[in-house]
Amino acid sequence: MKWKIPDLHTCLNLISAVILLGGLGSAILIYQTVENTPYGALGYEAEGGSVYPIMPEDSKKYLRGLELYGGKANVLMDELRRGFAGLWHGKSLAFTVACLTILISFGVFYSANHLPSRLKSDVHSESNRNGPD
Repeated sequence: MKWKIPDLHTCLNLISAVILLGGLGSAILIYQTVENTPYGALGYEAEGGSVYPIMPEDSKKYLRGLELYGGKANVLMDELRRGFAGLWHGKSLAFTVACLTILISFGVFYSANHLPSRLKSDVHSESNRNGPD
């Protein structure tokens, strides 16, 4: 069985499709198998028949300490850091993988369709139309 090597455009489009299918398949698998537990919970509190996680940023003492040592910027940076760390846990990881997959696949697809063509143009042959100089 002989395989014909396709041109670069076809090869990159195929790679883009494989990245998209593999990444979205992984995101679906992650979403179905992972429980959505909160990251960094100090403990749990039962109230009204439901159980709620106790997060450190919900504590006034924690926020006061952050603001005391670093000001409002420290509180903001802590919120950003916790938000970014939350992207890599639970069901939000599946959405992160899906978004990164779509971006990478689109990048490969875009570069495949915007590569210069390797076909010889007619301009080169027109310059030789009059013969050698």
